[in-house]
Amino acid sequence: MTRILVVEDDPSIRMGLEDTLTAKGYEVEVVGRGGDGADKATGGRFDLVVLDVMLPDIDGFEVLRRIRAAKGAARRLPVIMLSARGAELDRVRGLELGADDYVTKPFSLMELLARVASVLRRAQGEQVEPVGLAFGDIEIDLVGQVASRGGKRIELPSRAFAILKVFAKRPGEVVSRDTLLDEAWGYEDYPNTRTVDNHLVKLRRALEAEPEHPRYLVTIHGAGYKLDVPREAVRWAGGVTRS
Repeated sequence: MTRILVVEDDPSIRMGLEDTLTAKGYEVEVVGRGGDGADKATGGRFDLVVLDVMLPDIDGFEVLRRIRAAKGAARRLPVIMLSARGAELDRVRGLELGADDYVTKPFSLMELLARVASVLRRAQGEQVEPVGLAFGDIEIDLVGQVASRGGKRIELPSRAFAILKVFAKRPGEVVSRDTLLDEAWGYEDYPNTRTVDNHLVKLRRALEAEPEHPRYLVTIHGAGYKLDVPREAVRWAGGVTRS
């Protein structure tokens, strides 16, 4: 079930949001203070936050800053901001800080429900997972964790498939060491960046014809690494095509 956190200090609005969202089938948790909202958003497992700007302790902008500065998946948590302010500057500020949508009070609950559904659809589309890679004579099943080169099986550790999955999400793009650490290891088991370099050396030995002169797993000095393949090299869950 989709879980939504509502951070709103006005009891009547908070209750109305809770009742309306619950009636639509969402699992809803509500808090009235910004600090509590930031803690729950960064520490819990929510799919969306509905966040008021004007809160009694810290404002919604600071809550949003803390969410976007969080470690792991929490930093990508979709956020819809609510505010009685109609000033364009406040809307721009919220969006620049990483809000996914901005609703000005007073608003209709039907409008809010439509925006919630829209933001969730976008977020779920972004979460479609890569399930396979094919480049050169390399074939990789990221789900079954099976790899082959030239039709012959390659033995790779589970961590190697986790690293390849991070690259598969961003084919042809530079991926920083911090991103690899965050997504392939997670902050609960957070090694140093040298660990990334060591694993990339091993991956090149397994996948590259000339590991000392890699064709696919390329170092971008001062920035990180890149899996230098086209997006067509990636197979996505459900056959989704990513543009």
